[in-house]
Amino acid sequence: MEHAVVNLKKGEGRFLKAGGLWIYDNEIASVMGSFEAGDLVLVRDFDGYCLGRGFINPHSKIRIRMMTRRKDQEIDEDFLRVRLQNAWDYRKRTVDTRSCRLIFGEADFLPGLVVDKFADILVVQSLALGIDRMKETLLRLLKEILAQDGIEIRGVYERSDAKEREKEGMERHKGFLGEPFDTNVEIVENDVRYLVDVEEGQKTGFFLDQKYNRLAVQRLCKDARVLDCFTHTGSFALNAGIAGAREVLGVDASELGVEQARKNADLNHLGDRVHFLCADVFDLLPELEEKGERFDVVILDPPAFTKSRNSVKNAVKGYREINMRGMKLVKDGGFLATCSCSHFMTYELFTQTIHQAAKSVHKRLRQVEYRTQAPDHPILWAAEESYYLKFYIFQVCEEK
Repeated sequence: MEHAVVNLKKGEGRFLKAGGLWIYDNEIASVMGSFEAGDLVLVRDFDGYCLGRGFINPHSKIRIRMMTRRKDQEIDEDFLRVRLQNAWDYRKRTVDTRSCRLIFGEADFLPGLVVDKFADILVVQSLALGIDRMKETLLRLLKEILAQDGIEIRGVYERSDAKEREKEGMERHKGFLGEPFDTNVEIVENDVRYLVDVEEGQKTGFFLDQKYNRLAVQRLCKDARVLDCFTHTGSFALNAGIAGAREVLGVDASELGVEQARKNADLNHLGDRVHFLCADVFDLLPELEEKGERFDVVILDPPAFTKSRNSVKNAVKGYREINMRGMKLVKDGGFLATCSCSHFMTYELFTQTIHQAAKSVHKRLRQVEYRTQAPDHPILWAAEESYYLKFYIFQVCEEK
């Protein structure tokens, strides 16, 4: 099949040439030949040099998402099988695969595709038109690859209900792909049991990216009094409980999240020590401070305060305030775990913001460790958006 040919402007294609997978609409000089949205096209530099093949979408600012750098590479089932097999082999070497992210879009060279495995259930999220057209084939191949290792997938649920779909000119969609099943799926992570709601939970139902950060917090929690802010379905709070914390309070503004967290606490027989409260964290922390409450460990795992470059300034204010409040609630010599999951909040900016927060409340921070997302969410160098989670653990000391 003849592909349309896209020619770049002189001096453009910077992301691509640096190792990324995207070509923006304003980098293109001309398109030769006809195509439909989602078709594969050949991409050439201004001088005719072939840069590879990718999917084109005239409805998106990210006009082309590259699939291969090779001019003669067919994007067929064999090609897709190799990509999926590589992704699975990588997970087997780097993470506990009982529940993990199997495909992380661009970082697995499958742009726009996310697949999470929760025990024997797959949750798929497709955010780009070209990959959406291959979704069924990709899932069939992925099931075959897992079956070779004795893993039978019981069901697949689609969570393509993210706003990003609209930027691609696609409708938001969710539902079963194949036979229906109970959408509350039980998983085990770090010896903690969870019920994951793949239908109504945030994103794909559970945040797998914090897996080993939750484990890192366990070490600090024995006999501790712990406050877990933005607890979602109780994940950090339950890790603290399993690790032997004396008393844990998890807080979230979502009634659904808190309800799920309570069920998860009961599932782990922690209901007597791990409690949850539905409240706005920004309102609650000053109240706790006023009452003179203090904790051995405070965990701050807020949602992304910024999803665009334009709102970074406001996000900085939010992160600074929440960290100031959190630090004030830590006992002298206690610990603060704090993170940001927005890739627009860079490592440098996040670090600077925490530094300012500590200075404002006269606390001295001793860094215990710095971490990022779990390895099943690999960071592809040159694809900035794949490096999004920044996670610090500090000991918080009074100024002496």
